[in-house]
Amino acid sequence: MPVPSLVGPDDVEQWIATLRSGECLSERSLRRLCQSASELLMEESNVQPVLSPVTIVGDLHGQFYDLLQLLSPEVGGEPPESSYIFLGDFVDRGHNSVETLSLLLCLKLKFPGHVTLLRGNHESRQITQVYGFYDECNRKYGNASVWRHCVQCFDTFGIGAIIDGRVLCVHGGLSPDVRTIDQIRAIDRQQEIPHEGAFCDLVWSDPEERLTNAPWQISPRGAGFLFGARVTDEFAEVNRLDLIARAHQLVMEGRQYHFGNKNLVTVWSAPNYCYRCGNVAAILTIGDDGKETKENEIIEVEGGEDEKGDGRPIIRQSFKFFHETEHSVHGPKGEERAQLVPYFL
Repeated sequence: MPVPSLVGPDDVEQWIATLRSGECLSERSLRRLCQSASELLMEESNVQPVLSPVTIVGDLHGQFYDLLQLLSPEVGGEPPESSYIFLGDFVDRGHNSVETLSLLLCLKLKFPGHVTLLRGNHESRQITQVYGFYDECNRKYGNASVWRHCVQCFDTFGIGAIIDGRVLCVHGGLSPDVRTIDQIRAIDRQQEIPHEGAFCDLVWSDPEERLTNAPWQISPRGAGFLFGARVTDEFAEVNRLDLIARAHQLVMEGRQYHFGNKNLVTVWSAPNYCYRCGNVAAILTIGDDGKETKENEIIEVEGGEDEKGDGRPIIRQSFKFFHETEHSVHGPKGEERAQLVPYFL
């Protein structure tokens, strides 16, 4: 699929080089980037079909230099050698949301078949005005025009991805208004995330291990629901899924399976979140049947960005690289120590 007509391949290459050098794009370039990416993303399905092998990436939250490390050959590798599904929450809280979003949009334009971008609850006008992205755009560009271009682009991001018809990826979780994947495909996604309903729930909901007396419970976040093992099992069975992969919650060890039956996993990809949480990050690769696995390989990278200054890495952290063969889950030794830290917005 060619780069949309608003920009050319040379533009995208130049923008990537600019971002990798530590500079922001010009306001005009970022506007063109958002418009071109929107043109491309609008053509994709609400639930984009993806073939394995592919690597799933959780929340990034503006930690641009950690994203660069994630894309390094020592960790995930760059497209087109590696394909990615990014589960949303690219912006807010970190120092470099503008650069993080810009690079992901550039990679989408350059490698459209190898990069899938999903919408998180932070890809919204309301949330970004509270948690940092709006202020960052004003600080770096002197006005809110860049923010407006970006949030308009958010409206075109997909809600989900389906890997080989068997692994569903969403940002948050499930919804009492959604029983089948076809119902997700029918949602009008080109809008601001609503305060309730299926679209809202898919980016806001969370699993709850202790939820046994009722299938659903109102979320303490103020949007979405808590859901338990029964809801997860029923949804997976109805839709013939082996796994549901989501992000949205900080996991201290980078990845956590829920409910003991390993059909729901949380992936978190921002190390030392908010510059103080001390967590490691993970990415999760869904591989082909019969391929060699890289189970439990832990790779040291520069991560955990500086709380002061521009967010460049100053301390050592870990990315954990988990690799699965299709329909087969391999958990890390010591995984029982993983902690899910609930209800960060």
